[in-house]
Amino acid sequence: IGSDQILDLDGAWLEKPDSIAGARDQILSLRGRRHRLVTAVVVVCDGCCLWRDLSIATLTMRDFSELFLDHYLAEQGAACLGSVGGYQIEGGGLQLFAAVEGDWLGIMGLPLLGLLEFLREQGIISV
Repeated sequence: IGSDQILDLDGAWLEKPDSIAGARDQILSLRGRRHRLVTAVVVVCDGCCLWRDLSIATLTMRDFSELFLDHYLAEQGAACLGSVGGYQIEGGGLQLFAAVEGDWLGIMGLPLLGLLEFLREQGIISV
């Protein structure tokens, strides 16, 4: 089972930032704008794809001040580097947003409901 995520900002793909300054730049580019998180999950056995799913969520960042952003980055520290876009919505990153549409589990990195259904259909987990 593997899963990965990209952030689509008007056709440009953002990767995980490599520094706090990079996270700041990414978050500033998202501020006051909508973007999409596209999360894929796949089940592979012996090199064959058995199942795959895609979750797309649309998120709108609010138009916060740079002072707020500086406080957010100081509070989050290196955790900002572990996620594309420089935020983790399940933590303090939620305060960056005005609206969130889509599968919360997909936003956090693993669209679990579809995967669980597949695993039940295969008899891997109990119904």
